[in-house]
Amino acid sequence: MMDQLESVRKQFLADLESFPENSKEIEDFRSKYLGRKGSVASLFTLMGKATSEERPTLGKELNKLKQDLTRQFEERVSTYLVAHQKGEDDSIDLTLPGKTPRIGSLHILEQTLSEIKDIFKSIGFHVAYGPEVDDDYHNFSALNIPEHHPARDMQDTFFIDPTTVLRTHTSNVQIHLMEDEDPPIRYIVPGRVYRNEAIGYKSYCLFHQVEGIYINEKVSFAELKGCLEYFVRQMFGPKIKMRFRPSYFPFTEPSAEVDMWDEERQQWMEILGCGMVDPAVLENVGYDSKKWHGYAFGMGVERIAMLKYKINDIRLFYNGDIRFLEQFS
Repeated sequence: MMDQLESVRKQFLADLESFPENSKEIEDFRSKYLGRKGSVASLFTLMGKATSEERPTLGKELNKLKQDLTRQFEERVSTYLVAHQKGEDDSIDLTLPGKTPRIGSLHILEQTLSEIKDIFKSIGFHVAYGPEVDDDYHNFSALNIPEHHPARDMQDTFFIDPTTVLRTHTSNVQIHLMEDEDPPIRYIVPGRVYRNEAIGYKSYCLFHQVEGIYINEKVSFAELKGCLEYFVRQMFGPKIKMRFRPSYFPFTEPSAEVDMWDEERQQWMEILGCGMVDPAVLENVGYDSKKWHGYAFGMGVERIAMLKYKINDIRLFYNGDIRFLEQFS
């Protein structure tokens, strides 16, 4: 019986000298000697033929053989794996700089919008959203822009049907808010707006706005100026030059536009419009215009981003050019 054990050992060692060179052959080698039906396992059938005196010694030798062959096999597999891995490593120059994987980031418009929202939330404004497709009344009439009013010519509109439009500003959400809530209210309304304009370096068929509204019993133009001065200095820095100049909007009276001085272009650049909410708008939503007063403002997110980051073409925000977007990651 011991001769059979020694025969298996010698055959194993002979085959081990020409150890396989791929994973399939290695698995076949393991199965031949150490598998459930391998040569070592078959030797354990000798236990049934051994006498009671032989069994302790035979069992000890069988276990010793199995452990010894398993150890030698695992050592050879480890040596093979190390050599195989070393061969792979030799093809890599570890002195070369690594490749940084490309990761995604927030779009520059989303970054700018988040910054705008954070600034206004820090001074008590809530954020509200509303429909991008709305009826003519909420987009125009309730904002003191009745049908055939000349102010409608200021906004080239996409009409879904004669009474439904793609909103031309987020002011439509302000009307919904005032219809649904009693004053006082203080909201900013961010979102996409649409205008049927020719596409160029400074205009696009869609863009993003943030509009704000504050309604209370005692609201003044001075408060409006303080609010917007705080925003501009937080957004562009404490040394920025800004000015208010008279303007016209059908839903505010008096109205103004805010300009900031662009050092690069050496000129004043408009960044937003604002004014005191027209009493007619308050009456349209059921507010008592003698008791309640308010101010409103609106700005284009693209314009803010273009001025802050010195971007000279609005189309860059929408053409998906990775070279442009990666500058703001």
